[in-house]
Amino acid sequence: MSHELTPQEQMRRWRMVLGSEPNQPEVSLGADDLAMDRALSALYNPPPGRNGALGASAPNVSRWLGDIRQYFPSSVVQVMQKDALERLGLEQMLLEPEMLKAVEPDVHLVATLLSLNRVMPNKTKETARMVVRQVVDELERRLASPFRQAVTGSLNRGTRNRRPRHHEIDWLRTIRSNLRHYQPEYRTIIPETRIGFGRKGQSLRDIVLCIDQSGSMAPSVVYASVFAAVLASIKAVSTSVVVFDTAVIDLTPMLADPVDVLFGTQLGGGTDINRALGYCQGLIERPADTIFVLISDLYEGGNNAEMRRRAAAMVAAGVQVIVLLALDDHGAPGYDHANAAYFAALGAPCFACTPDLFPELMAAAIKRSDVGQWAAQAGIVGIKP
Repeated sequence: MSHELTPQEQMRRWRMVLGSEPNQPEVSLGADDLAMDRALSALYNPPPGRNGALGASAPNVSRWLGDIRQYFPSSVVQVMQKDALERLGLEQMLLEPEMLKAVEPDVHLVATLLSLNRVMPNKTKETARMVVRQVVDELERRLASPFRQAVTGSLNRGTRNRRPRHHEIDWLRTIRSNLRHYQPEYRTIIPETRIGFGRKGQSLRDIVLCIDQSGSMAPSVVYASVFAAVLASIKAVSTSVVVFDTAVIDLTPMLADPVDVLFGTQLGGGTDINRALGYCQGLIERPADTIFVLISDLYEGGNNAEMRRRAAAMVAAGVQVIVLLALDDHGAPGYDHANAAYFAALGAPCFACTPDLFPELMAAAIKRSDVGQWAAQAGIVGIKP
């Protein structure tokens, strides 16, 4: 079968790519092509002197949202929505319930909704919550199971109980460690040492997630909230979640529902990492068994010197400190290079992480593995001291 394009088809494709330009050869377009062309032109080629061909008309925006969903795949729709918000200033379209129902939900839309939470009319909030719920449910379907398996698996492997009760015995490890005590005449092993799983009466690790909720970190807040809710469902770890800008909010009581966590945030504003670290220091009761994950671009608006002293004190006390410059699907984030290098010099691994790799990261931390070495093996470029 030949895959060569006819000259007419080539012209049609170039016309769709380049749009309508003066002195351009006339190209015949079908009804669907014209509709796609109008939707693209409204966003990327607005009339001179106007912010956008969509104007401020709610019906126009709703119609445009419907058109792009009809003619473009979901991944392209999400890109166009994000571009519309940035290029045309269409935050207003999110303040009407009818429009929210027409939007293709994704992490960036959730971040935008959360940033508008304080100015959103009451009539829109319930619809916004439904949109956020839809995205959170999808993230949980994709991420929760591997995350839970990675964490619980690392807990089982990372802890030992040398005086286990019968129901706590790890038989596989007990047999392996006592093979030398095999008794041929009895055709059995006499276990000199019994190895058991950790006792469930007390959490085996304390995990504190400290999340920067300034505007630049919005997608990271969404992913971190989902992971925090999953961690809270694992009884073998104790999980705390603190979000901050210039104020500090402890969202731990809301961990049963990640949507509640998200609506408890107030995206935007400044950043006071020092104040957040000070609050988190008060949460740490067992430093040697605590994993502290700071999710921030490290641009400090508060007392930078004091922030560094607090970080050094946490590391010196035995807390396992990890800094994530971003927790999202994007590439290299913007961050404060001097502070990142300082954390790295303390021995705190400092890098950006995608949501798909976060379960492995936490599993490595729980097992007390070298997180910096894990990152290098995973192809993540960490910050150098």
